[in-house]
Amino acid sequence: MARLGLTVAVAVTVLAGTLALSGQAQGGREAQPVPRADCGDGARPETDIQGRVPAADYASGRVDRGYRCNARAVSHHGSSGGFKVHRYTDARGQTCAFYDSTLVFPRDLVYNLTSGLGVVVLAMDNPKRPRQTATLTSPAMLSPHESLLLNEERGLLAATLGTAATYPGILDVYDVRTDCRHPRLLSSTPSGLLGHESGFAPDGRTFWTASTSGTLVAIDVSDPSSPLPVMVQPGVNYHGLRFSADGDTMYAANIGQPDLGSLDLMGRTGLDVLDVGRVNDRVPGAVPTVLSKLTWPGASIPQSAEPFTQDGHDYVLEMDEFADLFSLKGVADLANAPVGAGRIINVDDPRHPFVVSDLRLEVHQADVHGGEQFHDPGADFPAQGYAGHYCSVPTRDEPRIAGCSMIASGLRLFDISDVEHPREVAYFNKPQRPGSRPTFPDVAGAYAMSAPAWDAERGSVWFTDANSGFYDVKLTNGVARLLR
Repeated sequence: MARLGLTVAVAVTVLAGTLALSGQAQGGREAQPVPRADCGDGARPETDIQGRVPAADYASGRVDRGYRCNARAVSHHGSSGGFKVHRYTDARGQTCAFYDSTLVFPRDLVYNLTSGLGVVVLAMDNPKRPRQTATLTSPAMLSPHESLLLNEERGLLAATLGTAATYPGILDVYDVRTDCRHPRLLSSTPSGLLGHESGFAPDGRTFWTASTSGTLVAIDVSDPSSPLPVMVQPGVNYHGLRFSADGDTMYAANIGQPDLGSLDLMGRTGLDVLDVGRVNDRVPGAVPTVLSKLTWPGASIPQSAEPFTQDGHDYVLEMDEFADLFSLKGVADLANAPVGAGRIINVDDPRHPFVVSDLRLEVHQADVHGGEQFHDPGADFPAQGYAGHYCSVPTRDEPRIAGCSMIASGLRLFDISDVEHPREVAYFNKPQRPGSRPTFPDVAGAYAMSAPAWDAERGSVWFTDANSGFYDVKLTNGVARLLR
């Protein structure tokens, strides 16, 4: 194995995945919410502060109509969803959607036995009538957790078996280039070590797994039928892993290390910027080199940092998930624990990144977070609530819009043309009533956690809500122009 350049320093310290979360950054002023969207024709606007679905709307029945602003549903499929939605057009010109159908396996097993297990494949050539053509049920696809990624350059769909703190990281790799409606399994191997989150190098040659329990693994998938681990690094607690265009710089969401001296279970959370060029070049013994570490006031659990360029500058759009519920302060006062939400970070100089602006809703703010809205349906569940989860942009080059799944607040769309002054331009939220499905676990409100996908030609965005399934949402009242 040394001959193949496998760096294994596996004196792995495995923290329970349920504890692999975050602390709170200190100091600085409180970040402010973005301006509200100006809703045009056809809106069913929110009735309270930005992002909130109040208990009064459940009592009155208003919630059943949903909430939309400059957006409307083109189509809907299924009744559950997970963490990722991907869009791909194959060599035949067929367009498909891929989405994971569960948040946490086996917690959702009972419900998913009726709604379907695995990664769902939809034919999307007619967006008004999505047609399910396959369900991927190999080991990793049954419980990919947050690891499902698509490499468009090579037409590869891959994921590792993840969570339950944490499953063996079985890596499944599928060919979707040949026929995206019927992906072909190329390999299923234990090469990921442990699973949870992931990253895919832009050239499609390296798939990275991050366990959030202390391991980072680089896997050579140059031959996707025979993946080979080329680096295993213990002692790092990373979440989502994203890369510069050349693949040599990694933007790693750092969920921190225990700091018992400050009574913070996960220490300093934030963004790590790393040089991974030597790993990409397959230099024997190479490990990533940390170039910088960035944190920010009110940090919660960094999820991922999506790279993009704007006006000649390099940025990442970073989103924190949940509240700061795993510092001792958060455990003691969950209702008032900080909500990190999102931010745009300048990474022109990878050794000196800095926050440019914040992406927050009014419901995220400290002066309201612990108020009466904490008792809205779904808002007091630690893994749900009014918080962020994933964001995406339709293109890495000069995007003018970003989409973020903000859990109980649904899908939120932001104009990022001016990176220093982002503003909300649209939203779509379809909460469910508690008790609306007969199986465990019960639903409550919205549970939008997926990274959105984009149909720029049709002016639409795709996302899933774990409580209600897949949506194709068309942007209206001129907002779709931001996609062109």
